[in-house]
Amino acid sequence: MSVLLTGSLLFVPTMSVSGSTLSQPAPSGLTQTTAQKPLSRTPLLSWDKNLDAIAYEIEIFKENIKNIDPLDNNERAFFHTTAVYTNSYSLPLYEMEGNLPKNGPVYWRVRALSLDGQAISPFSELVPLYTDPMLPRIDAPIPRTINQNAKGSAMLYPVYSWIRPSNAASFEIQVFSDDPDKNPSMKPVADYMSPIAEFYDPAPRMGPAAFYWRVRSLDDSGKPIGNWSKSTGFRTSPTDNWEIAVFGDSISHGGGHISFGPADLEYSWLTYLNSPAVNLSQSGNLTSDMLARFERDVVPFHPKYLLIMGGSNDLRSDDYSVESAMQNMDAIEKKCREHGIRPIFLTLPPVNTANIARAFSESTDPAWKEKFARFNEFLRQKPHIDVAKSFAAYSSEKAELPEWLGYDGLHEDIIGKQLIAARINADWENAVQAADEWFNQ
Repeated sequence: MSVLLTGSLLFVPTMSVSGSTLSQPAPSGLTQTTAQKPLSRTPLLSWDKNLDAIAYEIEIFKENIKNIDPLDNNERAFFHTTAVYTNSYSLPLYEMEGNLPKNGPVYWRVRALSLDGQAISPFSELVPLYTDPMLPRIDAPIPRTINQNAKGSAMLYPVYSWIRPSNAASFEIQVFSDDPDKNPSMKPVADYMSPIAEFYDPAPRMGPAAFYWRVRSLDDSGKPIGNWSKSTGFRTSPTDNWEIAVFGDSISHGGGHISFGPADLEYSWLTYLNSPAVNLSQSGNLTSDMLARFERDVVPFHPKYLLIMGGSNDLRSDDYSVESAMQNMDAIEKKCREHGIRPIFLTLPPVNTANIARAFSESTDPAWKEKFARFNEFLRQKPHIDVAKSFAAYSSEKAELPEWLGYDGLHEDIIGKQLIAARINADWENAVQAADEWFNQ
């Protein structure tokens, strides 16, 4: 679905999207090989990212099948998987020597899938895959890197992701204060375990110097498989004099559409802001968590303007009241004044209870609409930008977040993140004026 940003306004063309229909084109940009430029028996296959895909399906064939049906599986495939959650896959061809042709390539194709495993695109055309058993095999996970110069890339709470080797049961992640590839004697400052090919660092990583991370695969018994990945560096520093900071939960931390995390900057609304901002958000936060970490995480950056967006996790749970969320926001506002920071509060978009249950198996407080309405009206009495007002124009008759704006019912997808940023960009001057007046009272 295309999105047109015209000045400060967002125009979203009407389009019906269904997970069970072929709403997407066939994948493109598939890895190309030749007999002269083969890959190893652990070839890394990749294709252009489909920002609407939850997963992908890959089939491998011994020969180039003419007139193969692009809309259905083919029984002649000797390898098939749907457990592919990024637009890359490390194929374990070395385990399939008996199925490989003696001379020439195998052929592969890929298509995009929805949450329930239904195709949302046709298969790509068959592409030849040439390999050479004499080439060294890939024996470590491959980190997914972030463009450190891109808007939204500066995250106080980094998220590490990598391409999962097919033989890995889990992973070990190490974080360093210097590059372990250049300084092998370095000891990690943190050591973590993850069952999936992604890890949300629970600790803030700030400082004038860069941090580095690496990952290795583990087998079912927890023993290492192969080597450590190459190290990857990142840096989020208060010394860079950030004028704008963003403080919130997962909606601001980044990610969406279930399979995309903060490393996928297309799913961060900070990417679409007119001005750069440092991301001080942490996924899973309640307003009480935000309050508790203010001095540690916000004060060192001392931004002039702090965009504050939190409360969705509180209000969709029946364990927390509107009053407690309001008290926490009042306390955050007070801390801003104590530390010479100008707050700008963002009202909350709606959620979709059925989609939250489908994606996360979580229930939502039946009174969430009343709680959100009271909380947003409370925020409107402060220096604010009314993000919720933008979503009201696109909400369903039930006043819920429509699926085309947020597939999992909680985290806005790309168009939803653009909608947040477009409202901020459009109302920025007025919000700054209100925050300045508040500050000078």
